[in-house]
Amino acid sequence: LDGLKERDVKATFFLIGENISGKEEIVRRMAEEGHLIGNHTYSHIRLDGSDAAGQLADIEEAQRAICGILGTESCWLRPPYGLVAPTVRARITVPMVHWSVDPRDWESRNTDKVVRAVLEAVQPGDIILLHDIYSTSVDAALQIVDTLEEQGYWLVTVEELLTLGGIQPQEGVLYRSAGK
Repeated sequence: LDGLKERDVKATFFLIGENISGKEEIVRRMAEEGHLIGNHTYSHIRLDGSDAAGQLADIEEAQRAICGILGTESCWLRPPYGLVAPTVRARITVPMVHWSVDPRDWESRNTDKVVRAVLEAVQPGDIILLHDIYSTSVDAALQIVDTLEEQGYWLVTVEELLTLGGIQPQEGVLYRSAGK
């Protein structure tokens, strides 16, 4: 957050509900600094299985945790692993987000590899997936921000990206990026 603030860059953070307890001030800070905060389920549950009721309950539990801190009624959703069963999707009442650039930071945990993978793939309108639980990904994110801004990119939240692309986000729709 400090690095993004220094650069005056807004990002989108999808939070796992069970990881929020004790970090409420960080969540509030994210919102106060203009970042978009979304739901990544309560327990990082896969949303493509046969237990639609259980999956929806997990999403709702995360919504309550996040929205309770933010004082909002709902927030966007990024399905873990990018998967969501049609039976679950039909009952989602918020916009969903997918990514268009995945440097597999969770796999390599190597800052240089992550930076290189993003910079080789990124195009205007892309949504870049990074996981801030890894320090290597946080370091990579700031290097990526610096390089992309030098190249003339304007970095925005997912909601701003879609709005700038003329898209009105709708509930239950899975958005991949404004540019693709």
